[in-house]
Amino acid sequence: MKQFLVFVRKEFYHVFRDKRTLLILFGLPIMQILLFGFALTSEIKNAKIVVVDYSKDASTQKIITKIAASSYFTIEHNILSYDDMDKAFKQGKIKCAIVFPSSFNEDLKHTNKASIQIIADASDPNTARTLTNYLISIISNYQAEINANVQVPYQIQPELRMLYNPELNGSMNFIPGVIALVLMIICTTLTSVSIVKEKELGTMEILLVSPFKPLYVILSKVIPFLALSFIDLIVILLLSNYVLGVPIRGNIFLLLMESTLFIITCLSLGLLISTVTNSQQTAMLISMMGMMLPTILFTGFLFPLENMPLPLQIISNVVPSRWYYYVVKAVMLKGLGLQAVWKQTLILLGMCFFLLTVSFRNFKIRLA
Repeated sequence: MKQFLVFVRKEFYHVFRDKRTLLILFGLPIMQILLFGFALTSEIKNAKIVVVDYSKDASTQKIITKIAASSYFTIEHNILSYDDMDKAFKQGKIKCAIVFPSSFNEDLKHTNKASIQIIADASDPNTARTLTNYLISIISNYQAEINANVQVPYQIQPELRMLYNPELNGSMNFIPGVIALVLMIICTTLTSVSIVKEKELGTMEILLVSPFKPLYVILSKVIPFLALSFIDLIVILLLSNYVLGVPIRGNIFLLLMESTLFIITCLSLGLLISTVTNSQQTAMLISMMGMMLPTILFTGFLFPLENMPLPLQIISNVVPSRWYYYVVKAVMLKGLGLQAVWKQTLILLGMCFFLLTVSFRNFKIRLA
């Protein structure tokens, strides 16, 4: 028994001396609880909404005050017309809008009936459905208050309008996210083992004595995977359009150009992983598991980024799939052009250039 306790104590010493084991035991569970606790929620908070008030009376002000007091919405100002509202929807600045007609108060007083138009960006149908339900609940609460001491009840009828996806087809939201996820995982995994494979097979020495420039070696690794990934993209778009019924409303050439830029960015990330790892197993583990979780959490197609704490929102800015997801939704579902996605394009271009530069530098250091 004494020998057994000695062996148990020895194993405890081994565990406490191994920082990686301690990190897995204590750091990983704490990180996952905090991350999933803040990110994995279907509740939507601080959604940006605009109010177009043509009536400007006491009744509309009371409803607007209730909306502003809710934790679910953040009211954006300086929207005075339908054109401004439509522009804000296309630019992705707002998720929802509420429009009071000019005759709202008169209709409510004289006919005991009035209507309010609620407009939502249904390219994300789950968010649109949730936000409209929040607004209907607020309006119903106000209606119950004004009906407390009247004989003939007032009726406020919300008129719903779902932009870009009137049928609330769930595929319209998930397909762009799945495209980003699939391309991110496949492209990163393909190139992550390319250079480290040479080292494991012992062919790195051949590269060292070859007359090839390091740039040519990297390009020769990337180009075949770029061509194959582009074929993957075409197949995914065909399946999305003809099998799943997701339309491509924008310019198909712009979508292909943006997708090619995203593919090159992912391939560059895979090359970077390949230059800093020492085995194919480690490279594949980082590229598949390490990239899948950030893509699922920080892209925005499963969990709203607005719900996350500010530090997590800042971290999401360095995930390439977040910006590509925005571009696909804007071009594919909303039919917008380059003028609406040029900022995201520049961000992806900057990420691509940075990853390629770092990968090339690390590769040269390995060859030195």
